[in-house]
Amino acid sequence: MTAYDVINPATGEVVRSVPLASPEETDAAIDRAARAWPAWREVAPADRARLLRRFADAVDGAVEELAALEVLNAGHTIGNARWEAGNVRDVLHYYSAAPERLFGRQIPVPGGWDVTFREPVGVVGVIVPWNFPMPIAGWGFAPALAAGNTVVLKPAELTPLTALRLAELAREAGIPEDVFQVLPGAGDVVGWRFVTHPAVRKVVFTGSTRVGRRVMAGCAEQVKRVTLELGGKSANIVFADADLERAAATAPYGVFDNAGQDCCARSRILVQASAYDRFMELLEPAVKGVVVGEPGDEATEMGPLISAAHREKVASYVPPDAPVAFRGAAPDGPGFWFPPTVLAPVAPTDPVAVEEVFGPVVAVLPFTDEEDAVRLANDSAFGLSGSIWTRDVGRALRVSRAVEAGNLSVNSHSSVRYWTPFGGFKQSGLGRELGPDALDAFTETKNVFIAH
Repeated sequence: MTAYDVINPATGEVVRSVPLASPEETDAAIDRAARAWPAWREVAPADRARLLRRFADAVDGAVEELAALEVLNAGHTIGNARWEAGNVRDVLHYYSAAPERLFGRQIPVPGGWDVTFREPVGVVGVIVPWNFPMPIAGWGFAPALAAGNTVVLKPAELTPLTALRLAELAREAGIPEDVFQVLPGAGDVVGWRFVTHPAVRKVVFTGSTRVGRRVMAGCAEQVKRVTLELGGKSANIVFADADLERAAATAPYGVFDNAGQDCCARSRILVQASAYDRFMELLEPAVKGVVVGEPGDEATEMGPLISAAHREKVASYVPPDAPVAFRGAAPDGPGFWFPPTVLAPVAPTDPVAVEEVFGPVVAVLPFTDEEDAVRLANDSAFGLSGSIWTRDVGRALRVSRAVEAGNLSVNSHSSVRYWTPFGGFKQSGLGRELGPDALDAFTETKNVFIAH
């Protein structure tokens, strides 16, 4: 076993050294999960629900502690970090109702009776990214545990601290240690073993599309179930009839939240040509008004990027000759800071308009009419999220149906609610998380015919 130094993105200082699991330790953890599965599957639904509620209550009691850890580990603002810890609590509460509602069906057939059952798949491997370590972990482990599966979770090497604490809270709540394990480690060691180990029946992966393709191909070798939540290049479509003041005031928060390190970031703003100049006038003070600073400060709206290497990648999209329309401010000195940046004019084929920057950089492009807006929005390999700004309800519905994305908001930038499904079209992913349908990803339908 080797160790990884966890870095505070706001200061560049080492927070803690976390041991990384070896291949042998990974296999041992998976074997423990496989041995624990039969007993967990047989826990009475009401008792499994009660344990999940206790887990949720334990998280609720540790919201401030978890939030402080995420500020330190991931550079999230304290406001965001509190919401993220609360989201884990709420997701656990939501799926605590599931064990007693895993309904099958009785299907009329000749010659007997036909019934269906929803059976847990077994051991689930959950691979979590560094950009939202807490909520994305919860989206995987909560429905998986509720459905009667055991879980081995691999946090990102950069951000393991909150996942480790969540595992402790689960044990304090009474969930057996081998039923929910957190295993820090390298992706090509722990994560890849989830893909190749035959005892892992399902993999949940959130991360880059490049790695997601590899995970999907690896799982295909064993016809292993997989849920993928991958990249995005979402469009924020602003029509001339929209409330331009509100659209411009909220646009920065649709892309610069979490320093743009969000697969749902609306990193392309498409503005109807007749309203383009006015929108840009309104957007500039909104961008310059974003408060970038110390993540623990209650007033901070945007923190640092996760690492020096990632800051270098983001900066590559804004070379010295980039068409910077305007930008906000960011602290000098230690830490991995990058200012909110707006690029315009930009061609639809420019890298910044096509590739996922995963940082606080947004491209603004004009469009002529509704058809042109949909064409530009869909001119992407991705299809995760997006926003549509218009006062015309008919247009809102037409464009919502026409845009190829899994999660759309009209006159807002909301993408994720734990009681509604979340996932992407095209290369943004496979399957759906959250909402009432997430349990389908963690169960198999068994059909039983009983002759008269």
